[in-house]
Amino acid sequence: MPSFRFPTYFLSHGGGPWPWLKREMPFYEELERSLVQVRADLPATPKAVLVISGHWEEDDFTVTASPQPPMVYDYGGFPDFTYKIQYPAPGDPGLASEVQQLLEDAGLTSKIDYERGFDHGTYTILYLMFPNADVPVIQLSLRRDYDPEAHLRAGRALAVLRDKGVMIIGSGFSFHNLRELRASSTVFEPARAFDEWLNNTMKAPPAERTQFLKNWLSEAPNPRLAHPVEEHFIPLMVALGAAENDQVIRVYHEMFMGRFQCSSFRLG
Repeated sequence: MPSFRFPTYFLSHGGGPWPWLKREMPFYEELERSLVQVRADLPATPKAVLVISGHWEEDDFTVTASPQPPMVYDYGGFPDFTYKIQYPAPGDPGLASEVQQLLEDAGLTSKIDYERGFDHGTYTILYLMFPNADVPVIQLSLRRDYDPEAHLRAGRALAVLRDKGVMIIGSGFSFHNLRELRASSTVFEPARAFDEWLNNTMKAPPAERTQFLKNWLSEAPNPRLAHPVEEHFIPLMVALGAAENDQVIRVYHEMFMGRFQCSSFRLG
């Protein structure tokens, strides 16, 4: 068991299979740099990675337990070869069972899925951090009700894994309104205000930070413009719950595609 705690992360993961499309999608340079730096800043190679992706939700918290997870190509309109991408990291059935037990012990109903594979919210970021796919990976679903308190509780239940060499990542996007982005030229200022609120909130004292984020729909400016549906924001709650009293550092921030500000954070 390591003598340090692994940090947790909320990472903006970009769109589709972008790491394999650098020529077609050249505007991801800063995000790529930040993800490579995440790996460089880790205290050691993690024993395993637990990802809570905005691209998987179930009625109850569900954890993957396949020893060799398949791929989930949950995007459309990309070149044929992107539907043959492989990120062959092993799963970790033992860790999956431990995650389920921790959630159950916290009063959160949970399930095991032996067939579910990695979605692009997982393999796009991990490909850049661990390109050899040699670190075991499991995924935890969101709960379909998006209840902030339930996801905070899940993170609190899983916090002990940080002392066992497990890296916990909430994978989403700090701004996720693709329809507005494509259709409107007025997204800049509302997105800036939301990103500024999020950054200030993440730097607030722990108790205030938790309350502000739990009540984000009433506290944040333009919450429904930033997240018409919150599946790309709620992974933050799990990462926060697992590091609720820790210092936060913004590890990625840019004006993405010249249209909106977005961010990623390290906790701990």
